[in-house]
Amino acid sequence: MERLVECVPNFSEGREFEIVDRLVSAIESVGGAVVLNVHTDADHNRSVITFVASPKFVVEAAVRVVVRAAKLIDIRAHKGEHPRFGATDVLPFVPLQNISMDECVKLAHEAGERIWREAKIPVYFYERAALRPERARLETVRRGGLEALRSEIETNPLRAPDIGERKIHETAGAIIIGARSLLIAFNINLRTNDIEIARRIARVLRASNGGLPDVKALGINLQERGIVQVSMNFVNYERTNLHQAFEIVQREAAQCGVEIAGSEIVGLIPQAALESATAHSLQIENFSPNLVLEDRIKFAFEKLKQKNELR
Repeated sequence: MERLVECVPNFSEGREFEIVDRLVSAIESVGGAVVLNVHTDADHNRSVITFVASPKFVVEAAVRVVVRAAKLIDIRAHKGEHPRFGATDVLPFVPLQNISMDECVKLAHEAGERIWREAKIPVYFYERAALRPERARLETVRRGGLEALRSEIETNPLRAPDIGERKIHETAGAIIIGARSLLIAFNINLRTNDIEIARRIARVLRASNGGLPDVKALGINLQERGIVQVSMNFVNYERTNLHQAFEIVQREAAQCGVEIAGSEIVGLIPQAALESATAHSLQIENFSPNLVLEDRIKFAFEKLKQKNELR
C-alpha cells in the first residue's frame, strides 16, 4: 500500500487571490505533491491549503511554499480576525496512509530545520512534534499572537523558539510546525453582529472550559458580512461529532434571540464525520463532494500515478 502524508499550511492572506494562487503553484512545483483543497476567508484574512504527498516529497513541498509565503506576505501589514504568528502561521503534518505519527514527527522536525536554515524564520513545534510538554497545545504556543511574541521573544525564556534565533523575522514573523491526527474545522455563522454572543457560545463549547470533549472554539467577528462566527476545531471527531456542537450553538443562540445563518467546512472532512448528520441539516453552505477526504485522496492517487510519483 502506498504511503501518503497530508499537510495543511495556514497562511495569513485571504484577500489577495493572486498571492494564494502563487502559493498553490509553489506546492505544485514539486512533482510528488497534489493540492486537494484551497479555502480562503477575507474576514479571517487567512487561507488554508490542503495537499498530500508521499513522505519523500512532502517536506520539499512544505518548505517551498513557506519560503514563497515569506517573500509574498508581509505580516507587518496583516489585519484579520484570526490569531496568527506569521506569514505561514501553522504547518501540520498528518499521517494518512501507511505512515506512522512518529514518522510525521520526524518530517515536521526536518521541515523546521530547513525553514530556519533557508528562510531564517524562528520555529516552534506543537502537538505530537512538540519538544516541550507545555507546547503541545497550539493555542498555548500562539497565546497573544505575534504582537505578544514580538514583545517577549528576546527577553522571556518561555517564548524562545525551538529552532532559530530569538528574533522575529521582519516580514514573515514566526512559524508553528506540528504533527497531528486528522482535524475538522467547522464554523457556524450567527445572524447578529454582537461578538459577545459568539464568544459566550464558544466558551460553552470549549473542552478546556468543561464543554464538549476535544473541541476548541473561538468567537470571531465577520465585519465584512455584518455577522459573527463560532469557529471550531474538532481534534477527535469520533468522540465529539459536528451535530452535537451544532445543536448546542443553535440552542445557545436561540436563548439570545439569534438564528444560525449557515455553516462551513474549512479544508476537508472525513466521510465518517458526516454520518451523524447530513450536510443539509448542518446548514453547510459550501458543501460539495470535493470536500470529502476519501474522494480527494482517490483524486490524489490518480494524479500521482499519472506523474509516476508514488514511491
